[in-house]
Amino acid sequence: MNLDFNKMGGLIPAVIQDNRTGKVLMLGFMNPEALAKTQETGKVTFFSRTKNRLWTKGETSGHFLNVVSMAEDCDHDSLLIKVNPQGPVCHTGSDTCFNEKNSEDILFLKYLQDFIVRRKQEMPEGSYTTSLFQKGVGRMAQKVGEEAVETIIEAMSGNDERLLYEGSDLLYHLIVLLTYKGYRLEDLARELEKRHK
Repeated sequence: MNLDFNKMGGLIPAVIQDNRTGKVLMLGFMNPEALAKTQETGKVTFFSRTKNRLWTKGETSGHFLNVVSMAEDCDHDSLLIKVNPQGPVCHTGSDTCFNEKNSEDILFLKYLQDFIVRRKQEMPEGSYTTSLFQKGVGRMAQKVGEEAVETIIEAMSGNDERLLYEGSDLLYHLIVLLTYKGYRLEDLARELEKRHK
């Protein structure tokens, strides 16, 4: 990184974003030493302007910010740090320093597909997902069909709890099939976006 710490008197702003939800969690400041410690430990460390010292987020609470990636902006005077937070981020106990709930439920599907991709790569014994990959495309397609029928049955019966349960099974098996074929949910999203008028 070729960061310019001189514009703000030796500091740069660091925007902290949850890697999974995409939510902005907080804004802090770093000097070169804070950046070096962050890179060395994999835990976000800031320079506290009020205490005039380095502080690692979570050093007293245990709510560390585990670094996933870091990117500098086009002017080389700020950072975007994507993290996996361990607990709430704000000292008030809020998920974020902007008093927002740190969740974006739809993004769990991306996380789930990433997990399924790892299953395909590692093929751990005893995993249901592994067994589907081992049985091949025919079994996966059959499971998608079975779950689709069960989803329809529950929709027609008026049992909303079972509808959501079977719909979740349908979606899971569809993601497994897509993964096996080398596709992602994002490919379906792009197809739907093309059709949207």
